[in-house]
Amino acid sequence: QVELVESGGGLVQAGGSLRLSCAASGSIGNINDMGWHRQPPGKQREFVARITSGGSTNYGDSLKGRFTISRDNAKNTVYLQMNSLVPEDTAVYYCYLYNALKTYWGQGTQVTVSS
Repeated sequence: QVELVESGGGLVQAGGSLRLSCAASGSIGNINDMGWHRQPPGKQREFVARITSGGSTNYGDSLKGRFTISRDNAKNTVYLQMNSLVPEDTAVYYCYLYNALKTYWGQGTQVTVSS
């Protein structure tokens, strides 16, 4: 059993920042990737960012430069620093973990950016 617990979401004004955290616990195995997706209201879930065990990163379109993903392998935790937030960033943010056997998802954390 693997559990992912997200934290750090909330309400922020446009131009502000938030830092999301996601801590993994349980029978994790060897983690390959950790990352984030998001689901804006009324839209499909979309890719936000990923980071490999070696530290390589990828970002969704138009997010690089505002969002930064990082990882603490010792703590099995992934972070998402979000700067210069805009109302279009409003969404439920889900973290995930991929260990070459299965992808696990967190329960999601709400981020709301007011104009």
